[in-house]
Amino acid sequence: MLKKSLYSLISIVILLSMVLTSMSIYTLYSKKKLSVDPKLKEVSGIEFDKFKRLWAINDSGDDPKLYRLNEDGSIAKEILVTNAKNIDWEDMTQNDFGHFFLGDFGNNKQERKWLTIYKIENPIDIKTDTTEAEIIKFTYPELDGSPIPPDKRNFDLEAFVAFGRHLYLFTKNRTEPFDGITNVYKVGDHAANFDAQLIDSFKTCTTMEKLCWITSAALSPDRTKLVLLDSTSIWLFENFTGDKFFSGDVSRIDLGIVTQKEAITFYDENTIVFTDEEFKGIGGNAYVIKLDEVTKTIIKKIPKASED
Repeated sequence: MLKKSLYSLISIVILLSMVLTSMSIYTLYSKKKLSVDPKLKEVSGIEFDKFKRLWAINDSGDDPKLYRLNEDGSIAKEILVTNAKNIDWEDMTQNDFGHFFLGDFGNNKQERKWLTIYKIENPIDIKTDTTEAEIIKFTYPELDGSPIPPDKRNFDLEAFVAFGRHLYLFTKNRTEPFDGITNVYKVGDHAANFDAQLIDSFKTCTTMEKLCWITSAALSPDRTKLVLLDSTSIWLFENFTGDKFFSGDVSRIDLGIVTQKEAITFYDENTIVFTDEEFKGIGGNAYVIKLDEVTKTIIKKIPKASED
């Protein structure tokens, strides 16, 4: 009798696990918009140009190129940045004027002293298949050449946004033990050498580093919403003051199963597009969510000021 009960319990657990997995898969794939061209299997940054056409960049190993995608995910155009290198391109963003910024700042081993951001004009203004970039360099003043202790290894980077006349960089945490904190650094948005200024931090989660790493960031066109992306979630920040992005309301949007989600951007104030890299036949897609249609888990809510 005991053995029969144990088998029944195991069967129920397996069934529940299958149901939860199926729900998690549906949560992600119900949002799928298109499959990305295989040439962009390591897509690491996306942005819409002024004509609302989607552009993407690849991670390290590719040429220093931007790719415009057709509505079916195929490649419509390529632009080579002639004075750039793709050591480890990790994100793409744009400012209020439409300039694109390409972040060559991946720093997995945290051995790169100087990191690079390439600034180009909006792709609709590039009439040929090549362009030159304005070059922004920065370093972390905390790095003095000494070995970085395991609990301080928070100088990898895969996410940034343009706000005002500055760029804001969100670190990919590699501390041991993992503490889930993304630090925010600030640099100028023009050609110069900068010491990145640490201005804030936010803890995502500590479940597992690969689930909580911040891999991309985006600001809404009206600059009132910030999103950070990890492997399972979108972190949404609203009602913040100035560049204190974490000072307002915080909520989390569940994206279902774990895939290598690496790029996110806004199409409009309510519509978010994100992508994942292809790995063993999984991923390699672009997904769309509407903020007024998804479930948001409130992490922090700032009380409204009294009208008295």
